[in-house]
Amino acid sequence: MGEPSSRNGVLYLSLAVALLSLGVAVFAVFRTLDSEPDYTDAQRGEARTAICTAFETVRTGVATNTNIEAPGGSGDIAGALAVAANARIALVDGGQYLLARLDPATPTELAGEVRRFANQLMDIGAAATAGVPNTDPVQAGR
Repeated sequence: MGEPSSRNGVLYLSLAVALLSLGVAVFAVFRTLDSEPDYTDAQRGEARTAICTAFETVRTGVATNTNIEAPGGSGDIAGALAVAANARIALVDGGQYLLARLDPATPTELAGEVRRFANQLMDIGAAATAGVPNTDPVQAGR
């Protein structure tokens, strides 16, 4: 006789655990849907200013180092190699610098554009390091 009541107890306990698990799962789903942290307008403004300053620094560095002539003119092979190396460094490091300076409070749309630009800089630099010429259609289109 004790057997059916112990089965009922296990059944009710299993049902309670299942309902509790379902409740926790529903809570977890709804909680993760609204997981974007809230930042104040001041924090967003500071993040925007910081990434814009970083962008300007990178833009200046890339423009400067990708438009320099070899110090000894067109016949200066060592100078041309040094200029090319500095241009590649400006591209790859510029992209990494932007990604490292991207604050979580940066407005989402701006952060997406910064990531896209930074990745494009690194792609151009990596391709140049691999010897892809500027006349290559894919490289020229970047």
